[in-house]
Amino acid sequence: MTTSRERVLTALHHEEPDRVPIQVDFTPEAAQKMADYLRLQDATAEAYSGKESELPLLLGHDLLVAWHGIATSYYLHPDQEEYTCEWGIKWRWVDIAGGRYTEILEPPLADEKRLSSYKVPDASEGWRYDAVRDLIGRHGRTHVIVGAMPCTTFEACWYLRGMTQFLIDLVERKDFASELLDKVVQFQLDTGLALASAGVDIIWMGDDFGTQDSLILSPDTWRYYFKPRYAQLIAAFKKKKPDVRIAYHSDGNIEALLPEFIDVGVDIFNAVQPLALDQGRLKKRFGNRLSFWGGVDIQNVLPHGTPGEVEDEVSRCIKTLGPGGGYILGPSHNIQPDVPIQNILAFYEAAKQRGRYS
Repeated sequence: MTTSRERVLTALHHEEPDRVPIQVDFTPEAAQKMADYLRLQDATAEAYSGKESELPLLLGHDLLVAWHGIATSYYLHPDQEEYTCEWGIKWRWVDIAGGRYTEILEPPLADEKRLSSYKVPDASEGWRYDAVRDLIGRHGRTHVIVGAMPCTTFEACWYLRGMTQFLIDLVERKDFASELLDKVVQFQLDTGLALASAGVDIIWMGDDFGTQDSLILSPDTWRYYFKPRYAQLIAAFKKKKPDVRIAYHSDGNIEALLPEFIDVGVDIFNAVQPLALDQGRLKKRFGNRLSFWGGVDIQNVLPHGTPGEVEDEVSRCIKTLGPGGGYILGPSHNIQPDVPIQNILAFYEAAKQRGRYS
């Protein structure tokens, strides 16, 4: 019998396993809804939590994820309307239909004079990697283990500075922007090296560089600031663990940057947002050099479609991105609170029934 680990590794070798591998992220509210439906005692949300959850194992996920870094600040202190995380960012809770999310209230470096004395958290602290070591110990022989470190460069910087101001910095204050980036990159370097040393199979990085239609930054700006820093990080991680795969997440239309990501060593492109990108075109252009992860529409079909439409969307992604391997099935972002249980179940049923290679 094929294990999840064998299934994923076969797909990442651009060969066809027994079926398309599966991985899904949930917001805490959506995870709780699924856990209640399944009558689980442990409703811990896998997303942005260091704790292991019953949910991905019960649902048959082939990849198990432990989260690290600034994104783990999103869902802290649900009992406090406002709180400050270890990065000095002040967050506040905002109510939405069916749940809550957090947004930045005060970035700690809004005043540029604070940069010289600002210190990022200490990524060498061993407790940060307890969860991923536990995942490897419990499930590393049967599953692919992912060490996620999202918001790796661009997003971490604008969280600290404010998005509008950091975009201005990139154009008008290159020395300042570079100094801030280097502080953040040092944290990420230490994090990724620790994950590689722990033995993860995939290091999952990411920054959202795309809007629905285009890039947020010009390709030249990306090459000036981000390409050399990503090259530095990925080279270090692959030197530490030569067989580690690098996954990269970005929402939006970043097709123009995909050749650049391939140049710096990215192996897997995550999100593959169907309303922003032509998935068939991506498979044709890059399918021999990149694997794809995600792809199922989270904007319209999953929240608003019928279960039959969800099944058809899953089939479309498998037929478009799955031939020849190189595909991990999942939604193009976290399952949100407004996705009906019936549609979540339809996703998994379609993955099981329609994801098999003949």
